Amino acid sequence: MLKQSEILTESNMNTFKRSIMAGSEAPDSVKDILQSNLETLIDLALVLKQAHWNVVGPNFRSVHLQLDEIIVTTREATDEIAERIVTIGKCPDGRAKTVAGGTKLEEFPNGFHNVTAMVCEVADRLLVAITQIRSGIEQLGELDPISEDMLIGISAQFEKHLWMVQAQEVS
Repeated sequence: MLKQSEILTESNMNTFKRSIMAGSEAPDSVKDILQSNLETLIDLALVLKQAHWNVVGPNFRSVHLQLDEIIVTTREATDEIAERIVTIGKCPDGRAKTVAGGTKLEEFPNGFHNVTAMVCEVADRLLVAITQIRSGIEQLGELDPISEDMLIGISAQFEKHLWMVQAQEVS
């Protein structure tokens, strides 16, 4: 177990020798926006895995496999966001308590769900994540165009997944 004296935090670590945002208040604001998105997307990855395990009924297999594809996108996005936070000299926080306290997603219902219900539950949560990402895009425009561009690319992937998920809903 690490001793407290061995743990470096943002407040006690030596800063990187070279900073891309030196002398600016922007890193804290950028970190807060990215961290909030990170928390929601980590939760989304967990929710999608829960959905993947518990979907039942006609077309089960295609939805089961589709959820795995979205999970890959989600995990890649969380890694990209976390690494961007480190790039600007801050520490990302993906711990369970932090994620549970900060996610924008509603708790996912327990138990088995038929395909139609599962598609609806997943689509609703994808929309929440996309809405948050788009809000981050708007906020980052003036602060950090690189982080803004990263979120634009992430949003495009999730928007495509939302289209493909909700195309399966029965009206």
